Amino acid sequence: MHIAVIGAGALGLYYGGRFQEAGAKVTFLVREKRAEQINENGLHIKSTKGDYTIENVEITTKAEEIADPDLVLLSVKGYHLPGTLDDVKILADKGAFILPVLNGIEHIGILQQAVGKDAVLGGLCFIMATLDEKGHVVHSGDFDRLVYGELEPTQTNICQQLDELAKQSNIQAQHSDDIMLELWKKYMFITAFSGITTATNLPIGPVRENKDTFRVAEIMLDEMKQLANKCGSEVTEKDVESENNLLELDDEATSSMHQDRRKGLTLEVDHLQGGALRLAKAKGLDVPYIDAVHGIIKPFES
Repeated sequence: MHIAVIGAGALGLYYGGRFQEAGAKVTFLVREKRAEQINENGLHIKSTKGDYTIENVEITTKAEEIADPDLVLLSVKGYHLPGTLDDVKILADKGAFILPVLNGIEHIGILQQAVGKDAVLGGLCFIMATLDEKGHVVHSGDFDRLVYGELEPTQTNICQQLDELAKQSNIQAQHSDDIMLELWKKYMFITAFSGITTATNLPIGPVRENKDTFRVAEIMLDEMKQLANKCGSEVTEKDVESENNLLELDDEATSSMHQDRRKGLTLEVDHLQGGALRLAKAKGLDVPYIDAVHGIIKPFES
Protein backbone atom coordinates (compact mmCIF):
# COMPACT_ATOMS: atom_id res chain seq x y z
CA MET A 1 0.00 0.00 0.00
CA HIS A 2 1.18 3.50 -0.85
CA ILE A 3 0.09 6.01 1.79
CA ALA A 4 0.36 9.76 1.36
CA VAL A 5 0.37 11.70 4.63
CA ILE A 6 -0.97 15.25 4.62
CA GLY A 7 -0.17 16.95 7.90
CA ALA A 8 3.36 16.09 8.99
CA GLY A 9 2.77 16.97 12.61
CA ALA A 10 3.02 14.51 15.47
CA LEU A 11 0.01 12.40 14.43
CA GLY A 12 0.83 12.18 10.74
CA LEU A 13 4.48 11.38 11.37
CA TYR A 14 3.70 8.82 14.06
CA TYR A 15 1.17 6.79 12.10
CA GLY A 16 2.99 7.29 8.80
CA GLY A 17 6.21 6.10 10.44
CA ARG A 18 4.53 3.06 11.97
CA PHE A 19 2.99 2.13 8.62
CA GLN A 20 6.38 2.43 6.92
CA GLU A 21 7.86 0.32 9.71
CA ALA A 22 5.25 -2.33 8.79
CA GLY A 23 6.27 -2.32 5.13
CA ALA A 24 4.06 0.28 3.47
CA LYS A 25 5.40 2.91 1.12
CA VAL A 26 4.79 6.31 2.75
CA THR A 27 5.14 9.76 1.22
CA PHE A 28 4.88 12.85 3.40
CA LEU A 29 3.38 15.92 1.73
CA VAL A 30 4.84 18.90 3.61
CA ARG A 31 5.43 22.61 3.35
CA GLU A 32 8.81 24.02 2.29
CA LYS A 33 9.94 24.93 5.82
CA ARG A 34 8.99 21.50 7.16
CA ALA A 35 10.78 19.81 4.26
CA GLU A 36 13.97 21.72 5.14
CA GLN A 37 13.72 20.60 8.77
CA ILE A 38 13.17 16.96 7.79
CA ASN A 39 16.05 17.02 5.31
CA GLU A 40 18.30 18.40 8.02
CA ASN A 41 17.24 16.23 10.98
CA GLY A 42 15.53 13.19 9.47
CA LEU A 43 12.47 11.67 11.16
CA HIS A 44 12.53 9.75 14.42
CA ILE A 45 9.81 8.40 16.70
CA LYS A 46 10.54 8.25 20.41
CA SER A 47 7.81 6.12 21.93
CA THR A 48 6.81 4.10 24.95
CA LYS A 49 6.04 1.35 22.43
CA GLY A 50 9.53 1.39 20.95
CA ASP A 51 11.61 3.95 19.10
CA TYR A 52 11.82 4.00 15.31
CA THR A 53 13.91 6.00 12.86
CA ILE A 54 12.29 6.45 9.47
CA GLU A 55 14.93 5.54 6.90
CA ASN A 56 14.90 6.83 3.30
CA VAL A 57 12.21 9.41 4.09
CA GLU A 58 10.00 10.19 1.10
CA ILE A 59 8.90 13.84 1.21
CA THR A 60 7.48 16.24 -1.33
CA THR A 61 5.94 19.69 -1.34
CA LYS A 62 3.71 19.02 -4.35
CA ALA A 63 0.80 16.58 -4.46
CA GLU A 64 1.26 16.30 -8.23
CA GLU A 65 4.56 14.49 -7.64
CA ILE A 66 2.97 11.64 -5.65
CA ALA A 67 2.42 8.68 -7.97
CA ASP A 68 -0.24 5.98 -7.51
CA PRO A 69 -1.39 6.69 -3.94
CA ASP A 70 -3.81 4.18 -2.42
CA LEU A 71 -4.68 6.07 0.75
CA VAL A 72 -4.32 9.61 2.08
CA LEU A 73 -3.90 9.96 5.84
CA LEU A 74 -5.24 13.45 6.51
CA SER A 75 -4.06 14.59 9.94
CA VAL A 76 -4.32 18.37 9.94
CA LYS A 77 -5.97 20.72 12.42
CA GLY A 78 -9.53 21.71 11.55
CA TYR A 79 -8.55 25.29 10.68
CA HIS A 80 -6.02 23.98 8.13
CA LEU A 81 -8.57 21.80 6.31
CA PRO A 82 -9.60 24.41 3.68
CA GLY A 83 -5.95 24.86 2.68
CA THR A 84 -5.50 21.12 2.04
CA LEU A 85 -8.55 20.54 -0.19
CA ASP A 86 -6.73 21.18 -3.48
CA ASP A 87 -4.09 18.58 -2.58
CA VAL A 88 -6.76 16.14 -1.40
CA LYS A 89 -8.58 16.52 -4.73
CA ILE A 90 -5.39 15.91 -6.70
CA LEU A 91 -4.69 12.68 -4.81
CA ALA A 92 -8.31 11.51 -4.92
CA ASP A 93 -8.30 12.03 -8.69
CA LYS A 94 -5.33 9.64 -8.78
CA GLY A 95 -7.49 6.98 -7.13
CA ALA A 96 -6.65 7.46 -3.45
CA PHE A 97 -9.14 7.04 -0.65
CA ILE A 98 -9.09 9.69 2.06
CA LEU A 99 -8.77 8.73 5.73
CA PRO A 100 -9.22 11.86 7.87
CA VAL A 101 -8.35 11.67 11.57
CA LEU A 102 -9.54 15.15 12.48
CA ASN A 103 -11.71 15.70 15.52
CA GLY A 104 -15.34 16.61 14.90
CA ILE A 105 -17.91 15.74 12.24
CA GLU A 106 -18.24 18.70 9.86
CA HIS A 107 -15.09 17.80 7.93
CA ILE A 108 -16.67 14.57 6.68
CA GLY A 109 -19.29 16.47 4.68
CA ILE A 110 -16.75 19.01 3.47
CA LEU A 111 -14.47 16.26 2.15
CA GLN A 112 -17.35 14.31 0.61
CA GLN A 113 -18.46 17.42 -1.23
CA ALA A 114 -14.91 18.00 -2.47
CA VAL A 115 -14.05 14.49 -3.71
CA GLY A 116 -17.27 12.45 -3.59
CA LYS A 117 -18.73 10.18 -0.93
CA ASP A 118 -17.07 7.01 -2.22
CA ALA A 119 -13.58 8.40 -1.57
CA VAL A 120 -13.97 9.43 2.07
CA LEU A 121 -13.52 6.93 4.92
CA GLY A 122 -14.28 7.59 8.57
CA GLY A 123 -11.38 7.74 11.00
CA LEU A 124 -10.18 8.98 14.37
CA CYS A 125 -7.28 8.41 16.72
CA PHE A 126 -6.42 8.44 20.42
CA ILE A 127 -2.82 9.31 21.13
CA MET A 128 -0.64 11.67 23.15
CA ALA A 129 2.16 12.84 20.90
CA THR A 130 4.03 16.02 20.13
CA LEU A 131 7.06 17.22 18.17
CA ASP A 132 10.35 18.17 19.76
CA GLU A 133 12.60 21.03 18.68
CA LYS A 134 14.08 18.94 15.85
CA GLY A 135 10.68 17.95 14.50
CA HIS A 136 10.84 14.38 15.82
CA VAL A 137 7.83 12.64 17.34
CA VAL A 138 7.61 12.19 21.10
CA HIS A 139 4.87 9.68 21.91
CA SER A 140 3.95 9.52 25.59
CA GLY A 141 1.35 7.30 27.22
CA ASP A 142 0.65 3.70 26.38
CA PHE A 143 -2.09 4.15 23.77
CA ASP A 144 -1.98 4.99 20.07
CA ARG A 145 -5.37 3.72 18.88
CA LEU A 146 -6.38 4.33 15.28
CA VAL A 147 -10.03 3.63 14.42
CA TYR A 148 -11.30 3.49 10.84
CA GLY A 149 -14.24 2.18 8.89
CA GLU A 150 -16.44 2.35 5.83
CA LEU A 151 -18.88 5.18 5.23
CA GLU A 152 -19.92 3.67 1.90
CA PRO A 153 -20.17 0.02 0.69
CA THR A 154 -17.59 0.71 -2.02
CA GLN A 155 -14.87 1.07 0.64
CA THR A 156 -14.75 -2.54 1.82
CA ASN A 157 -11.65 -3.47 -0.16
CA ILE A 158 -9.50 -0.55 0.96
CA CYS A 159 -10.47 -1.18 4.58
CA GLN A 160 -9.50 -4.84 4.22
CA GLN A 161 -6.12 -3.75 2.84
CA LEU A 162 -5.74 -1.44 5.82
CA ASP A 163 -6.65 -4.35 8.10
CA GLU A 164 -3.78 -6.40 6.70
CA LEU A 165 -1.32 -3.54 7.08
CA ALA A 166 -2.54 -2.78 10.61
CA LYS A 167 -1.88 -6.39 11.65
CA GLN A 168 1.79 -5.86 10.85
CA SER A 169 1.96 -2.43 12.48
CA ASN A 170 3.06 -1.54 15.97
CA ILE A 171 -0.16 0.37 16.68
CA GLN A 172 -3.55 -0.36 18.21
CA ALA A 173 -5.83 -0.45 15.18
CA GLN A 174 -9.59 -1.03 15.13
CA HIS A 175 -11.81 -1.55 12.10
CA SER A 176 -15.22 -0.29 13.23
CA ASP A 177 -18.48 -1.43 11.67
CA ASP A 178 -20.14 1.82 12.85
CA ILE A 179 -17.51 4.47 12.38
CA MET A 180 -19.99 7.35 12.60
CA LEU A 181 -20.94 6.24 16.11
CA GLU A 182 -17.25 6.21 17.06
CA LEU A 183 -16.77 9.66 15.55
CA TRP A 184 -19.71 11.06 17.50
CA LYS A 185 -18.56 9.48 20.76
CA LYS A 186 -15.15 11.10 20.47
CA TYR A 187 -16.65 14.40 19.30
CA MET A 188 -18.90 14.35 22.35
CA PHE A 189 -15.96 13.87 24.71
CA ILE A 190 -13.52 16.26 23.04
CA THR A 191 -16.09 19.07 22.84
CA ALA A 192 -16.71 18.89 26.58
CA PHE A 193 -13.07 18.28 27.58
CA SER A 194 -11.52 20.94 25.37
CA GLY A 195 -14.33 23.35 26.13
CA ILE A 196 -14.20 23.22 29.91
CA THR A 197 -10.40 23.18 30.26
CA THR A 198 -9.87 25.99 27.75
CA ALA A 199 -12.69 28.17 29.08
CA THR A 200 -11.49 27.85 32.69
CA ASN A 201 -7.78 27.84 31.74
CA LEU A 202 -7.38 24.90 34.11
CA PRO A 203 -6.45 21.21 33.89
CA ILE A 204 -9.20 18.73 34.67
CA GLY A 205 -8.29 18.25 38.36
CA PRO A 206 -9.36 21.69 39.61
CA VAL A 207 -12.42 21.52 37.36
CA ARG A 208 -13.50 18.26 38.98
CA GLU A 209 -13.00 19.69 42.45
CA ASN A 210 -15.67 22.31 41.81
CA LYS A 211 -18.96 20.48 41.29
CA ASP A 212 -20.66 23.48 39.69
CA THR A 213 -17.88 23.84 37.13
CA PHE A 214 -17.69 20.12 36.38
CA ARG A 215 -21.45 20.10 35.90
CA VAL A 216 -20.97 22.36 32.89
CA ALA A 217 -18.85 19.67 31.23
CA GLU A 218 -21.44 17.00 32.01
CA ILE A 219 -24.22 19.08 30.48
CA MET A 220 -22.11 19.64 27.38
CA LEU A 221 -21.77 15.87 27.04
CA ASP A 222 -25.55 15.55 27.21
CA GLU A 223 -26.05 18.30 24.63
CA MET A 224 -23.65 16.53 22.28
CA LYS A 225 -25.59 13.28 22.76
CA GLN A 226 -28.79 15.07 21.78
CA LEU A 227 -27.04 16.51 18.72
CA ALA A 228 -25.71 13.10 17.68
CA ASN A 229 -29.22 11.65 17.96
CA LYS A 230 -30.66 14.50 15.88
CA CYS A 231 -28.02 13.78 13.23
CA GLY A 232 -28.99 10.10 13.08
CA SER A 233 -26.35 8.51 15.29
CA GLU A 234 -27.65 6.27 18.06
CA VAL A 235 -25.47 7.52 20.90
CA THR A 236 -26.94 6.26 24.18
CA GLU A 237 -26.81 7.31 27.83
CA LYS A 238 -24.46 4.37 28.35
CA ASP A 239 -22.16 5.84 25.69
CA VAL A 240 -22.24 9.17 27.52
CA GLU A 241 -21.25 7.44 30.76
CA SER A 242 -18.46 5.46 29.10
CA GLU A 243 -17.10 8.57 27.34
CA ASN A 244 -17.13 10.56 30.57
CA ASN A 245 -13.59 9.50 31.42
CA LEU A 246 -13.05 13.04 32.64
CA LEU A 247 -13.44 11.38 36.03
CA GLU A 248 -10.50 9.06 35.39
CA LEU A 249 -7.91 11.46 34.00
CA ASP A 250 -4.92 12.60 36.04
CA ASP A 251 -5.45 15.89 37.84
CA GLU A 252 -2.98 17.68 35.55
CA ALA A 253 -4.42 16.23 32.34
CA THR A 254 -5.70 18.82 29.91
CA SER A 255 -6.79 19.18 26.31
CA SER A 256 -4.65 20.11 23.32
CA MET A 257 -6.85 23.17 22.85
CA HIS A 258 -6.06 24.33 26.38
CA GLN A 259 -2.36 23.72 25.72
CA ASP A 260 -2.65 25.83 22.57
CA ARG A 261 -4.31 28.62 24.56
CA ARG A 262 -1.43 28.54 27.05
CA LYS A 263 1.07 28.79 24.18
CA GLY A 264 -0.82 31.55 22.40
CA LEU A 265 -1.45 29.34 19.35
CA THR A 266 -4.51 29.17 17.10
CA LEU A 267 -7.42 27.23 18.63
CA GLU A 268 -9.76 24.72 16.98
CA VAL A 269 -12.78 26.33 18.66
CA ASP A 270 -14.56 27.07 15.38
CA HIS A 271 -14.02 23.51 14.13
CA LEU A 272 -15.15 21.82 17.37
CA GLN A 273 -17.58 23.94 19.39
CA GLY A 274 -18.42 26.14 16.39
CA GLY A 275 -19.08 23.08 14.26
CA ALA A 276 -21.43 21.69 16.90
CA LEU A 277 -23.35 24.99 16.96
CA ARG A 278 -23.76 24.97 13.18
CA LEU A 279 -24.97 21.37 13.16
CA ALA A 280 -27.36 22.09 16.05
CA LYS A 281 -28.79 25.13 14.27
CA ALA A 282 -29.37 23.08 11.13
CA LYS A 283 -31.29 20.52 13.21
CA GLY A 284 -33.27 23.10 15.21
CA LEU A 285 -31.63 22.07 18.49
CA ASP A 286 -30.68 24.42 21.32
CA VAL A 287 -27.30 23.71 22.97
CA PRO A 288 -26.94 26.66 25.36
CA TYR A 289 -23.98 25.37 27.37
CA ILE A 290 -21.89 24.65 24.27
CA ASP A 291 -22.93 28.06 22.96
CA ALA A 292 -21.83 29.79 26.16
CA VAL A 293 -18.47 27.99 26.37
CA HIS A 294 -17.86 28.72 22.69
CA GLY A 295 -18.41 32.41 23.39
CA ILE A 296 -15.97 32.36 26.33
CA ILE A 297 -13.21 30.68 24.31
CA LYS A 298 -13.68 32.63 21.07
CA PRO A 299 -11.52 35.66 22.04
CA PHE A 300 -8.49 33.36 22.33
CA GLU A 301 -9.02 31.67 18.95
CA SER A 302 -6.18 33.36 17.11
